[in-house]
Amino acid sequence: MNTADFDFTLPPGLIAQTPAFARDGSRLLVLDRRDGQLKHSHFPDLREFLRAGDVLVLNNSRVLRARLRGRKPASGGQVELLLVEELSPNEWWTMLRPGKRVRVGTEIRLLTNHRAPTSITAVVQEKNAEGHCRVCFTGTPNLLHELDALGEIPLPPYIDRAAGADDDTRYQTVFAQPAGSVAAPTAGLHFTPQLLDDLRARGVEIHFVTLHVGLGTFAPVKAENLADHVMHEERYELSAATADAVNQAKQEHRRVIAVGTTTVRVLESAAALAPHHAPLTPHQGRTSIFIHPPFQFRIIDALLTNFHLPQSTLLMLVSAFAAPGELRGRDLTLAAYAEAVRERYRFFSYGDAMLIL
Repeated sequence: MNTADFDFTLPPGLIAQTPAFARDGSRLLVLDRRDGQLKHSHFPDLREFLRAGDVLVLNNSRVLRARLRGRKPASGGQVELLLVEELSPNEWWTMLRPGKRVRVGTEIRLLTNHRAPTSITAVVQEKNAEGHCRVCFTGTPNLLHELDALGEIPLPPYIDRAAGADDDTRYQTVFAQPAGSVAAPTAGLHFTPQLLDDLRARGVEIHFVTLHVGLGTFAPVKAENLADHVMHEERYELSAATADAVNQAKQEHRRVIAVGTTTVRVLESAAALAPHHAPLTPHQGRTSIFIHPPFQFRIIDALLTNFHLPQSTLLMLVSAFAAPGELRGRDLTLAAYAEAVRERYRFFSYGDAMLIL
């Protein structure tokens, strides 16, 4: 299949710039894979589509306050730093803007959220072919401990505004724990503590995985043919408790429901490491799995996700799940997206949700 096969027309006005008034106030489009039927609903109604014995798996990665600002002492020029991946406590891959004139050895003095100077300095050590810079920080034992005072929530590039105080909570799931993402696992943003408690009370098991979302989630697919695309790597962890819960559910023919494409990537990556039909085992590592039609899923039975960008790897994953092992999932998914556009659903990170059963 070609990248262009996953294109669709999205009116710019449907790109959500702010979250819904209530965290669980989004709409929910439900796709039944058996007959392609669509049902319009609302997110709190998720309770009605899940049943006792279901295993709901969510990504609990916490978004870093990864957008930093600084000045070059030599020129006074302002620089924005976006943390991409931690290599060691004070060594990171970053994106710098403007970055064309940045050279190895360039020094940047960081500023606080209120633009006051600090004693923390970033020094560029390396610049790779993608334009990312490996930077070492001095003036602090561990940069992570300074991010509350220095950093801002890194909103996605399609949100055309600066981050505000509300984004500190709304661009973070209520169950976020280990910090490491530079973009939110957005399907989880809709859940409230009350909804999670209600699901548990109905007999739904809730478990977590961790996948730290990288900037590659926004990277366009440049290859014309999907077979030529190289997926970005992301760090993940599957705990023993979640692996055991999933294994038991599969053995007892109960549903495993993934919340978000990142959760899918963890579970299917772990399955790929095991021999066919072998149970999942706890694992911590990196994955570059690229899921697209006609991928054959081994673990998940239902998927809760947001609406994704045209020609994105996330849309390709959703299309694969709409008809596992076949190519027609693309048509099912794009038909559902066309209906969402007609009904003016909100798209992307702060947008509405889709449940595929």
